[in-house]
Amino acid sequence: MRAFLAIIRKELLEFLRSYGLFIVVLYSFTLDVYIAGNGINLDARNVSVGVVDYSPGFISNKILSDLHYPQFQEPVFFASQEKLNLAIRNKEIMVGIVFESDFGKRYHTGNNPVLNLLLDSTASAQSYLALNYIQHILMRFQDTLSFAPIEIQIHKLFNPNTSYSHFMALAELLSIITILAVILTAAVFVKEKENGTWDIMLLMPTDAKAVILAKSLSQVIIVMIGTTICVGTVLFGIFDLPINGSLAAFMLLTFFYAFTSAGIGLFIASVARNIMQVAQFSVLIMMPLLFLSGAWTPVYAMHPILECLSIISPLRYYIQGSESVFFRGTALIDLREYFAGVIVLGGVLFWYGFRKIGKLF
Repeated sequence: MRAFLAIIRKELLEFLRSYGLFIVVLYSFTLDVYIAGNGINLDARNVSVGVVDYSPGFISNKILSDLHYPQFQEPVFFASQEKLNLAIRNKEIMVGIVFESDFGKRYHTGNNPVLNLLLDSTASAQSYLALNYIQHILMRFQDTLSFAPIEIQIHKLFNPNTSYSHFMALAELLSIITILAVILTAAVFVKEKENGTWDIMLLMPTDAKAVILAKSLSQVIIVMIGTTICVGTVLFGIFDLPINGSLAAFMLLTFFYAFTSAGIGLFIASVARNIMQVAQFSVLIMMPLLFLSGAWTPVYAMHPILECLSIISPLRYYIQGSESVFFRGTALIDLREYFAGVIVLGGVLFWYGFRKIGKLF
């Protein structure tokens, strides 16, 4: 244990002495997340729609017929608003539309019919654009039939202020955690190769498994410290991001996920000969995982084949779990699906990377 802790201490001190790497990591957890929160925009595509129709259906069907691809999926009908709310909470539906029982009658009599929209504002840009699309559809519908104007009552769920910076800043942080955990873990081993100290490391009076675990854990600690700084200063301090769930649950999920990414880093370290190859292999492996995760494009907006492939991306479960903690206030017991996805896939990846790098000892 003394040797194990000594290796961790040595790697942390070496990180602090590598001023360039230290600045890059600090920048990634601060300015990079801030820039992403302020400067990136996405479009709404293939938005899932849920409908509760208590009206006779004539006018409502006319309105729903204009919700079509590529902006919207085929509307899914629910028997009650409670079931619709549950589907939105479970991220099955992004936009909910509720037609009251007297909607058609009030429309024809000019008595200000009310259309209720339930928006999952976690991904605020998509929900805002979806709202604009629906408003334009209603304007064209009213111009065509020349009946009473429809009053829209909007209920923004999970992100009431529709703050796009909240969504993008959190998404960028999760991507940064992924990339840095991979690169830092790989680099800590590859630097031994570049510096010609690999053979010296092999002669250390410590079990090879302890050396690998200690070096990996030291980089996970760096990532966790960076995450804490980012959450405290950027997310909470600058963007005033609310957290409706447990911060401890998010940090625990991040800890498990950091080991997942570290496992990928161990694999890269086993095949890379220098830092340049670490960067190349990291991009080659991580970009598909990022695209499949829903970090930049919602999973439901992907091609069906890619949506199925996203199941093997641990980042998908990490992102959905983190968003559930921050925006939805999901209880720890209800996060078990995301913890299971991260731990199972992460365990496989870390085991494989650990086994791969262990062959070099």
